[in-house]
Amino acid sequence: MRRSKTMELGVGVFMLAGILGLLFLGLRVSGLTFDMPGDTFRLEANFANIGSLKPRARVTMAGVTVGRVTAIELDSEWYDARVVLELDAGLEDQLPRDTTASILTAGLLGEQYIGLSVGGDPETLGNGDTIRDTQSAIVLEELIQQFVSNMVND
Repeated sequence: MRRSKTMELGVGVFMLAGILGLLFLGLRVSGLTFDMPGDTFRLEANFANIGSLKPRARVTMAGVTVGRVTAIELDSEWYDARVVLELDAGLEDQLPRDTTASILTAGLLGEQYIGLSVGGDPETLGNGDTIRDTQSAIVLEELIQQFVSNMVND
């Protein structure tokens, strides 16, 4: 009887650890965290095509996550996508005005995120400024369509 209870307890602890592990992995993959947001500042960037970029996507510099995408909306004046970025406050007044924002993909079919590349302008971006130099997402379906049409035309 005692051995049966010990075995049941062991199986229960093992199952609980497995469920907690799956929950942890799910949160890591989705980008959700329980961290309290620190001090941030806001930048905007307009893109002709955002592909499958989603709110809460990472914003990186040199592979290091420095912020998140907080909102994506349609710019009714230019009819392109306006992306709102929340970046770590330590970067405020540190990014040159000619910083480039590119929509990149992690892996061949992975999640999309924004990569920032700094320029050399002595003037810097502040809270609420807009990144002017952007590179839109590469959409796999468009590449396949171009490849097929080039094959047919040749």
